[in-house]
Formats: sequence, C-alpha cells, structure tokens
Amino acid sequence: MKPVIFGLAGHDLSPDEAAFFRDSVPAGYILFGRNIDTREQLRALTDSLRDLHGDDRLPILIDQEGGRVSRMKPPHWLAFPPGGAFDRLYDVAPASAIEAARINAEALALDLAEVGITVDCLPLLDVAIPGGTPAIGDRALGQEPLRVAALGRAVLDGLRRGGVLGTIKHMPGHGRAMVDSHMELPRVTANEEELEQDIAPFRALNQAEIGMTGHILFEAWDKQRCATHSPWIVETIIRQRIGFDGLLLSDDLDMKALAGEVPDRAARAVEAGCDIALNCWARMDEMVGIAGALPDISDVSRARLDRARAAINPVTDWSHQADLIARRDALLALA
Repeated sequence: MKPVIFGLAGHDLSPDEAAFFRDSVPAGYILFGRNIDTREQLRALTDSLRDLHGDDRLPILIDQEGGRVSRMKPPHWLAFPPGGAFDRLYDVAPASAIEAARINAEALALDLAEVGITVDCLPLLDVAIPGGTPAIGDRALGQEPLRVAALGRAVLDGLRRGGVLGTIKHMPGHGRAMVDSHMELPRVTANEEELEQDIAPFRALNQAEIGMTGHILFEAWDKQRCATHSPWIVETIIRQRIGFDGLLLSDDLDMKALAGEVPDRAARAVEAGCDIALNCWARMDEMVGIAGALPDISDVSRARLDRARAAINPVTDWSHQADLIARRDALLALA
C-alpha cells in the first residue's frame, strides 16, 4: 500500500484508473464535484472502489462542510449552513449552538453514508482572527478556542452518529493566515504564546481518528518549511504538544502554497511525518509519479490507518434526516 489518497477524474472509475489503483493500492480516495451527478451514480462509484479493493471500510473522503465548501449540492442533496451559523447562535445560546451543530452534522453525514462516503473533511478547528483570509471566513466555528473546540466536538459526534468519520483541520491552525494557501504560502509571525490559542482546539480534540495539516509557515516554529513539510512541526507541535496520534493527512498537494513538482511534494510530506499524502486532481501522470516517489506505507502509519478504518461504522437508516433538519432549523432561528 502507498501512503496516498488519490482523486478520480470523472463520474465513474475508468479502466486506466482501475488498473493503476489496483497496482499502486492507495490508502483511500477523495471525491469532488466532477465526480458527482446523481445519488445512484455516486453510490455506484463508491461501490466500484470498494469492490476494487475488497474493503467495506475503505476511506472515501469528501469536503462537505456546508456553505460554500459543498461538493454535493441541490437539487439532489440538501444545502447545509457554514460553521459561522453555529458561531452566531453560540453568542445567544451556547448549549443550543452545540446541539444544532451536532444534529446538523448528523443530518449531513446521512447524505454521505447513503452514497457510500465514509470520511468528511470536517470540522475546521481553525481559530479565526479579524482580518484573516476569506479562505477561512464563515467556515470557522469562532474566534475563541473553547468555543471552537466545543462546536468541533459536536460536529465530530454528529458525523459519527451519521456513520461518517470526521477530520480535524488544518493543524496546527489556519486562522492567522492572511492569504489563501490555495494561491500562495501564508507566513504567520505570531509568537509562541499567541500560537497556544491556535492549537488549543486541536489539543482538546486530539483523540480524533483523522487530522489534516495546513500549508502554513509559522516563523516561531520553522522559518523555512510550512507545517506539511516540517518534521519539527509534525513531531513537536502536532504529535507532542497537541498530542495527536491519529492518521495525519497532508492538505491537498496541488495548492500553490507548496513549491516543486507534485511527486516531490508528496515525498516531502511523508518524510516530514504525515501518514498520508493527499493528491486531489486525478492527473494520471502526477499520480504515477507520486506512486513512484513514495515508499510503502510504514507500520506506524498503517496502524493509524487501521484504527481509523475500524472506527468507520456506516449506517443504513437515514429516514430520520428530515426530523434532524427541522430541529436544527428551530435552534438556528433563535439567532
């Protein structure tokens, strides 16, 4: 097995993709809008991936946050609110906000479980700050670490009740970034004391099975390398100070925050201590290059992957989704 998660090019698994994936054995897959048409089509696609590997607990990921980051859209699927909706409710009624975040995540997870998706790249635990990049914006759960942790815990719980694993992101924190890491490398100049606020939600939820790095350079920790490529940040900050021992994914390797060829980016992420390199764009030449550049998955990373897989517990009944949505909307109306 190679320590990588790959994307797919279209609505179904092509013969070339099937042959390559059968040979390279990636750890899982991630889906985007280009892979999604109808419920029947999407379920057939995820079934074909499980059949290819003979694995009913295959990690099949998606970025389905709600708001502007939603790969599954109306009219086939419901629209869900962004994290900021629960932040606003928390100002009025904290307990109601926590409950609304939980039942919203459960309802969202039921959409994913119905079509065979097992992992959502949610929740964001990035502590927002005024003036931060709009790339985070209303995706954030708040500007106060304890609030972000409380709402994030509710999201993780709701996703799990809906049969889907969550992913805490973007470690060790994207909130202070002033630019979008999709377009350029953010440099954070905050000191150690300030950065303690950023890592606090991740420390509170460090028992999550899956986490994701951010392509952010933190001058207080590593003046040369962003978190994804920094052995010191991965080991000292994420593994030790945060205490996260789950499966650590890189953020998407195609983002312009990173330099160099994509296969080299993947190799450097794994060398730095990421368990899995995340490659989203399904370009066959890049995927072949990544498979050649990466070693086989390490025993430690395989154990973390197996722990995450064991926690995948798909549900088969989504008939209560409408009730969850009604309860969520009644709570959000309080704000």
